[in-house]
Amino acid sequence: MKKEFVKRHGWTLLGIVAGTVGGYLYWRYIGCTTGTCPITSSPVSSSIWGAAMGGLLLSSFMPERKEIKKEE
Repeated sequence: MKKEFVKRHGWTLLGIVAGTVGGYLYWRYIGCTTGTCPITSSPVSSSIWGAAMGGLLLSSFMPERKEIKKEE
């Protein structure tokens, strides 16, 4: 069951992980020094935003699955 889930959603999971790391690194090295930026003022919001963007970006590269209809 887990292998099937990872096989089916692998690109999305990879994008979420990469986006989370990227969001944190963006906060750490670039970020917002005044604290008024809603996304980059905290590491949590920056990481969540990065995870969402990474997941959406890499999920767009997943091939479409064709469903096979069973004849009864």
